[in-house]
Amino acid sequence: MIFDTHAHYDDEKFDEDRDELLKSLADAGVGTVVDAASTIDSCHQIIELIDKYPFLYGTLGIHPSECKDMTEDDFDWIRQQLKNPKIVAIGEIGLDYYWPEPDHDIQKKWFEKQLELAKETDMPVVIHSRDAAEDTLNMIKMAQLPPKTVDIHCFSYSKEMAREYLNMGYYLGVGGVVTFKNAKKLKEVVEYAPIENILLETDCPYLAPEPNRGKRNSSLNLEYVVDKIAELKNMDREDVISITEKNAQDFYRIKK
Repeated sequence: MIFDTHAHYDDEKFDEDRDELLKSLADAGVGTVVDAASTIDSCHQIIELIDKYPFLYGTLGIHPSECKDMTEDDFDWIRQQLKNPKIVAIGEIGLDYYWPEPDHDIQKKWFEKQLELAKETDMPVVIHSRDAAEDTLNMIKMAQLPPKTVDIHCFSYSKEMAREYLNMGYYLGVGGVVTFKNAKKLKEVVEYAPIENILLETDCPYLAPEPNRGKRNSSLNLEYVVDKIAELKNMDREDVISITEKNAQDFYRIKK
């Protein structure tokens, strides 16, 4: 079944129909979803959600755009919550230079600390990187994380940058953007990358694929991403689904 490796069902855009939507996923062929944290508030919400839905798992971490007010108490609380068996990774963490704030040094400080926490706890990490390709790559290389423990979520860089991560045995997260007409770089990356290193994701409620671009995204739209990847790689769509599901299970260490 389809495995959505990165969603945000804690987002307020799902407040009106969250339960109905989540309960409909299985009938649509979506078997597992991982909800990714971005703030301390979202971490708390995710812990409640994963307790309610058996097929839902979570990651805990602070998004680079939200790290300005992060405290050592927040960090210690996250460390304690990682003992929950349904918390399967640290994330989403990383660097985001699209906006001038938070200061790059603050982002790097908390990125480094959360990478160290991943090593300390032997947990995989989900990486957010926007307009920060070189610094992200350098910090990940310095962390020396083992193969199959890093997901570059919503991969948006060049084939050359993809090669760097693939050579380290890491995963690339691919979602709705691959269906966009102007997504030439990402399509080249998907053609180039082994299917064994690709993870399906939505980043919902954001980045809905064609033909629903601009609307609220959900895991129901992953069928369009599957179709585009199958087309680009000249594969059967069922093989795309089964291989990426195994990839996700291996990355998050979820046994079925």
